[in-house]
Amino acid sequence: MSSDIRHVAALGSSFAAGPGIEPVENRAAGRSARNYARLVAERLGAGLTDLTVSGATTETVLDTPQRSTRTWFPPQLQGLPSHADLVTITVGGNDLNYIGSMYALGIAARLSASPWTLPLRPVLPRPRIPDPTAEALEDATANLVRVADAARGRAPGARILLVDYLTVVGTDTRHSRATPFDEASVDGLRRLGRQVSQVFEAAAARSGADLVPMAEHSRDHALGSARPWVVGLPDRLRHIRSTAPFHPNAEGMRATADAIVDHLKA
Repeated sequence: MSSDIRHVAALGSSFAAGPGIEPVENRAAGRSARNYARLVAERLGAGLTDLTVSGATTETVLDTPQRSTRTWFPPQLQGLPSHADLVTITVGGNDLNYIGSMYALGIAARLSASPWTLPLRPVLPRPRIPDPTAEALEDATANLVRVADAARGRAPGARILLVDYLTVVGTDTRHSRATPFDEASVDGLRRLGRQVSQVFEAAAARSGADLVPMAEHSRDHALGSARPWVVGLPDRLRHIRSTAPFHPNAEGMRATADAIVDHLKA
């Protein structure tokens, strides 16, 4: 298998880039040197072109430059090498404000519970969980198909893998300091996570790309489980930048790399 794949290319957002996982490979991109693409390339003995950028959407992968801190990144597909044998894609969650809404809800809930913010509670933001319309879900699916098709066009010999998002809010997730969501929010976030996975399933079926269903593989490793593959809010909010809440941890990245390698063996 390793002799068949000599060069891996990675496209995607933070669930592919790996913010919060040391060591940092590119700080502006929020990209770890131990994300799943790097681990897969090492396992295969292959070269790697890692184009992932935290905060990416399908548009910034396709044709729109992305600004992160003070750095501008060109559309990721522009950097995709034609000789890539394997292209991994994890993007689309930001199109539906999946993790962004979770992040905003968590911070708002934590601030609302603090005695220091009591005078500010009437004016504190009250984020809502997105309830994407059928049209919004179709747009996200169609754009993910466009990403897969464009990747195949730029690297015609490559195997295209759509790598789904890990489950963050699962059946074991309950209100806690790391996940300060009420029951209705937990239910809503679970629903949104399922919708993101449905986008990946539909895009794989339409594009002919392979699907690595990480939401399914990680359903017993969500927040609140015995061995979560993602991280929740840190105990102190001042550590939030270094921990990247509601994103994969190092074990989650290893599990994703394992699932990809196992998929390639099948």
